[in-house]
Amino acid sequence: MSQLITYLTFNGNCRDAMDFYQQCLGGELYLQTVGDTPMADQLPEEIRGCILHALLKKGSLVLMGTDMVGDEVLIQGNSISILLECRTPSQMVRYYNKLVEDGQQTQPIEKTHWGALFGALTDKFGHHWLLKCS
Repeated sequence: MSQLITYLTFNGNCRDAMDFYQQCLGGELYLQTVGDTPMADQLPEEIRGCILHALLKKGSLVLMGTDMVGDEVLIQGNSISILLECRTPSQMVRYYNKLVEDGQQTQPIEKTHWGALFGALTDKFGHHWLLKCS
């Protein structure tokens, strides 16, 4: 079975963001720094603490991230959203309230014309979340 996974890019605050997402959503968090790689001695000291690969997994929920931007500049935009399908309304409210801390509510949780609960927010790291509960 194929799977679509959200992969977020940060500019030095990947660890903070992934810790925050783990606090909000639960699950197991795996972090690999540049300093953890076999090539660490060949790389500048100032980037060894940067996150090369982050993985947050809880059941079928998978969220990945990195601090490795490359030569281009990281531009936060609104072209990507993270859609979180929740099992119950109470789970949705719990996740929403945690994710919106120090962020911005863009749409409160409300019943939609198609019968689902829906809400949207931008978290404190600038990422747009859509939460849905059928």
